[in-house]
Amino acid sequence: MYEGKTKEQIHEEMLDQISKKYDKTPGEFIYDATKPPAIKLEEVYKDLDDVIDKLDIENLKGEELERFVYQRTGIGRKKATYSIGRVLAKGNGSVNAGNLFETEGGIQFEAVQGVIINGEGYVNIKCAVAGGVGNVPANQIKFMPVTISGINEVVNTEATTGGFEAETDQALLQRYYERRQTPATSGNKAHYKNWAKEVPGVGDAKVFSLWNGDNTVKVILIDAEKQPASLELIEMVQEYIDPGMTGLGEGEAPIGAYCTISSAIGKEINISFTAIKDPSVSDLERQQSVEKNINNYLKEIAFVENYVSYGIVGSLILQSEGIEDYSDLVINDGSSNISIGNEEVAILGSVVINE
Repeated sequence: MYEGKTKEQIHEEMLDQISKKYDKTPGEFIYDATKPPAIKLEEVYKDLDDVIDKLDIENLKGEELERFVYQRTGIGRKKATYSIGRVLAKGNGSVNAGNLFETEGGIQFEAVQGVIINGEGYVNIKCAVAGGVGNVPANQIKFMPVTISGINEVVNTEATTGGFEAETDQALLQRYYERRQTPATSGNKAHYKNWAKEVPGVGDAKVFSLWNGDNTVKVILIDAEKQPASLELIEMVQEYIDPGMTGLGEGEAPIGAYCTISSAIGKEINISFTAIKDPSVSDLERQQSVEKNINNYLKEIAFVENYVSYGIVGSLILQSEGIEDYSDLVINDGSSNISIGNEEVAILGSVVINE
């Protein structure tokens, strides 16, 4: 708004307001006395521009956005969560709460409770740091940075899950708009969606009224990565909205409302095509680029669109690194859009690049 208010422009305007009977040439008193205020006023106008920008929520970031949203809706940013899982410990000894286990890459997990191991047994663990870094595949947690007496070997036989990054500014802003544009009152559908999305790790939710008779509600979840929700996440949301599906009003849902929480069903999107390859790009880089582009697209349309576009997938392949052209694109054994059901979410399956 005040981009034109430069120190030169302000100084010129100040001099124009002074009578011509005074000498206003550079080096004279009037000229030199008005120049410093013009410089300071330029800074003031810049500060005013910053203040005006902050009147638009779209320009807010970080703590300023959090404060704006919380003061108007009571919505707070969802914090990062810790990945959890278990390791199979072998030997004869005691694992104490707080004992550490580690991946080869140095990601540490701690035992959440004490366990006596006789031969072998499972130990529940939690990542030492919050966020997606703690979601590691099976057979990656193999080390004990500090020796545990009597324990000879550990390994996570299953992947660890449940680690999500803190809510992004974009996601927080979306929840703010949803709250303002679809008012949640008296346990309406918007209320259930808002309640579900308040739980850390939930990416989106769909609400189905009267799905199993009077006074029943079903909420379908996807996680923050726009994947089917884990059992742990489902249980957290169930406990928050209607513990035990009792309808007793002991959660957020009103008395008499029986709410069932479940996960969306993952519908795999399997893709194959023939490519003209850029020889300067490795096969691994090419594969990763295609998978990244399509994954991002599937996340964008999760719980938004009811189909995966054959045409958009093709355009994303062309935008991928190392692809000069393509032909014979097949998605799930066909060459048309893929329908996604009301309780489904599209997830990337296999990507096969033929020559």
